[in-house]
Amino acid sequence: MKILVTGATGKLGSKVVETLLKTVPANELAVSVRNPQKAEHLRAKGVEVRQGDFDRPETLDTAFAGIDRLLIISADGDNETRIRQHTNAVEAAARAKVGFIAYTSVANARESKLFLAEVHKVTEEAILKNGIPYSFLRNNWYLENEISSIQGVLAGAPWVTSAGSGKVGWALQQEYAEAAAAVLAGSGHEHTVYELSGKPLTQEELVSALATVLGKDIPVQQVDDETYGEIMKKAGVPDFVVPILTAIQTGIREGTLEVESNDFEKLLGRPLTPITEALSRLVGSIA
Repeated sequence: MKILVTGATGKLGSKVVETLLKTVPANELAVSVRNPQKAEHLRAKGVEVRQGDFDRPETLDTAFAGIDRLLIISADGDNETRIRQHTNAVEAAARAKVGFIAYTSVANARESKLFLAEVHKVTEEAILKNGIPYSFLRNNWYLENEISSIQGVLAGAPWVTSAGSGKVGWALQQEYAEAAAAVLAGSGHEHTVYELSGKPLTQEELVSALATVLGKDIPVQQVDDETYGEIMKKAGVPDFVVPILTAIQTGIREGTLEVESNDFEKLLGRPLTPITEALSRLVGSIA
């Protein structure tokens, strides 16, 4: 059996590969990366490094050749770019007769109103259309996405949000990686959808856990979207990023990430890391 991970030098992809290497022989693993030089550390461990660029389908034909199980990690960029790239990857997988695709999607992708969800809805539909056995890993939200807010708190700033009472299923990126690895290396995951969500929490509940970790009170500043955007600009967030962050806050407020599920525990075979412990690890890594 040959497993391939795309985007293997990225934050999530690198964690997936390192997790797989604990149970899967290196010679059964391959990675597809735009720049193979960045994956030399994996080649040194015996992992096969292949060059694959989602914008150059001919490279994907070569990268996916002979692969039994494939993890497509969603790309970065605007929606139009991502849809084109993901479609290229799915069609190349079909041409290469890949036996199974796991895809990192987003919470409730088919019905979600979150602006990011359109990419994942289209990609899931492309996979279904091509008829390849699949597993949709609907990742809720990485706790690491809050690092900049945590850094602000450490510097004495309040926690600023326009998400209201909307809830998020935060979990550590490492646990999303372990869930993906379990699906790739395991069996019986064909034609499955996993809603990978931690216990849904409001911003106040997350901040309360962070306050416990830091041992100090943290004020939460609830504002409207316009004010949130202005505060982000003043904090030095690039202009093109501000609308994205604001739209995420809107989506959270509207409940797009409020998903109750025990799929994480099913795949990991254990409970998720409690939020205070997860935050403590995160703070320790950035402090």
